[in-house]
Amino acid sequence: MSHLFPRHTKALPPTIDHGEGVYLFDVNGKKYLDGSGGAAVSCLGHSDPDVLKAIHEQIEVIPFAHTGFFTSKPAEALADKLIAHAPEGLDRVYLVSGGSEAVEAGIKLARQYFIEIGEPQRHRIIARRQSYHGNTLGALSAGGNMWRRKPFAPLMIETSHISPCYEYRDRQPGESAFDYGQRVANELEAEINRIGADEVMAFIAEPVVGATSGALAPVEGYFKRIREICDKYGILLILDEVMCGMGRTGTLFACEQDGISPDILTIAKGLGAGYQPIGAMLCTGAIYKAIEDGSGFFHHGHTYIGHPTASAAALAVLTKLTDGCLAERSHAMGIKLRAALNEAFGQHSHVGDIRGRGLFIGIEIVEDRETKKPFDPSRAIAKALKKATFEAGLICYPMSGTIDGGNGDHILLAPAFIIEDEHIAEIVAKLKTAFDQVLP
Repeated sequence: MSHLFPRHTKALPPTIDHGEGVYLFDVNGKKYLDGSGGAAVSCLGHSDPDVLKAIHEQIEVIPFAHTGFFTSKPAEALADKLIAHAPEGLDRVYLVSGGSEAVEAGIKLARQYFIEIGEPQRHRIIARRQSYHGNTLGALSAGGNMWRRKPFAPLMIETSHISPCYEYRDRQPGESAFDYGQRVANELEAEINRIGADEVMAFIAEPVVGATSGALAPVEGYFKRIREICDKYGILLILDEVMCGMGRTGTLFACEQDGISPDILTIAKGLGAGYQPIGAMLCTGAIYKAIEDGSGFFHHGHTYIGHPTASAAALAVLTKLTDGCLAERSHAMGIKLRAALNEAFGQHSHVGDIRGRGLFIGIEIVEDRETKKPFDPSRAIAKALKKATFEAGLICYPMSGTIDGGNGDHILLAPAFIIEDEHIAEIVAKLKTAFDQVLP
């Protein structure tokens, strides 16, 4: 009998034993290729000796010191290295313990910034439908996934949502990709004016949407128009790179590929690569200066922010992503994985779209390829695919509700950046086994 509260009370998972490289092993000896890195977390694979060494060395010196009293060498070094590689304008790093905390910190900082500069009426957030920003109440309020929001809606702050940039389903016949992107980006300006520009404080979006929509990347020019609109109305742009950042899309920061810089940026998952719980909120020097010259105190904080051991682990991970060129490797191996998936499933009658960037790839599953009609939700296709791939020895990240929170299914693939060609072949073969079983 277990006293642990599981994610699902009626579907108890096997017990993990150990991990080696891209593989995980349960206590019964079964071997699984970790094709999703958990939830796009394990970018270096499992049991990386350099990260383990950094953790062990830090534990022997000082595992924890509260930031109310001390800073630490690994936290300072991690912040320096992040800013050295960050998009232009980002200057400060606030270290937390995960993605939801990073987003929560970003939302609260945006609010305090406007108080500090004498615009306290700005409090509204605009986000996108089918987004996911975390599970704390503030982050969940920003998210646009309806089935996640519904049970807690009475507890949430007021947020409005515009369309995602979902070219596969929403680009109109005869409309260019660029024009489509401008059209949906302009929904932000319309929503700002509907609410009242003097009340809006921030727009938040994932550069490449992860769990809810399956590696949904924007069309060219979309985020440049978003940046223009934010600048025009003096609102902050918050980019959530918790899942898509830290090399996952083939560059260290996902927004690099869209040619923009945010005012606030959040990272987690790949920052610690699963070796320690850590996340970060990065902000511009201008935002930091408003706090510094105003109250001097960010009205926020958690016990484990700036944790020395977590920071040491993240610094080792970040060093491999940058100096070790693993973020670049994500780009190269992502091209190979997408090519293999397109060759195997590009004409599959139930595969509507294969999309993404780097080693962040989504496969949208449909009942009818020609009409893009999704399977009826009662079929629980994502659930069946998760079970079938797991039985085949492949861990991937299937999800339902791709289109609107209720309809649609996809699989998210986010393997470690250290995968080799033979692992790509194994992913494809095991997906085929599952597809043959679930999608005959």
